[in-house]
Amino acid sequence: MTQRRFKTAYFVIPAVVFMIAVYALPLAGVALQSVTDADGGSWSLAGYRDIFSSTLFYKVAWSTFTISLLSTTVSLSLAFPLAYFLSKQRPKVRAVLMIFVLVPFWTSVLVKAFAFTILLGQSGIINDALAFFGLGPLPLLFNKAGVIVGMSHFLIPFMVFPILTSLMAQPPELRRAASIMGAGRLRIFFRITLPLCLPGIMTGTLLVLILSLGFFVVPALLGGRQDMMLSNLVDFYTRETLNWQAASTLAVILFSFAMIVAYTLARVPGGSSLLGGQDR
Repeated sequence: MTQRRFKTAYFVIPAVVFMIAVYALPLAGVALQSVTDADGGSWSLAGYRDIFSSTLFYKVAWSTFTISLLSTTVSLSLAFPLAYFLSKQRPKVRAVLMIFVLVPFWTSVLVKAFAFTILLGQSGIINDALAFFGLGPLPLLFNKAGVIVGMSHFLIPFMVFPILTSLMAQPPELRRAASIMGAGRLRIFFRITLPLCLPGIMTGTLLVLILSLGFFVVPALLGGRQDMMLSNLVDFYTRETLNWQAASTLAVILFSFAMIVAYTLARVPGGSSLLGGQDR
């Protein structure tokens, strides 16, 4: 058995080497750069001291978490009804409808962000429709509203799949038994369906939150100056001020935030499978 496992490990070696080369080593380089001075000759925590003493960092961090939480909330609000609807369909119908759920993955984030500038602009389709009904144009672009709409459009599928998995795993006999005992649809939903779906909701919420923390293109194109996120601040330090130590420090901080959320996700029932692990 041990020899068989050793032979099986050979198939994992290329993937491990690839991950070390393109992920672990660059990440280690960024972490090293965050604790060395500009000349790279001596150890220095000046980058962390400057970042944590900067008012800009706290403003951008607050904006990042606010936008991420709002995008996660919007994604959950739209994804749960969609997942519930899909769970009630026949397998063939569900398979067809799932294609439309996957449509956002067929185009790049950059293309979709440019498309939203057309939809949400002052003369865009949405504001033209609002003006037709006498509601007037609304500021939907270059603010938090535009960023949240653009991010939610990309994140909804990541919320749908964990919730749909939880809904599909629920034994229909439970709802049938509750109905026989006289429970109404609302009571069945709130006492059986929703509680059993909570692991999927938590998994989707944490997964979407991890992804939303690192968004760059959407806030850059659809947001305003007050809607900068941490990834945009990293770009600012690397391209505008050429402060690589500050940029590396921010990258390490952002990575640490994501790892905390990922660890929380791994502790949720069914969540570790999304991170490549096995649930116990």
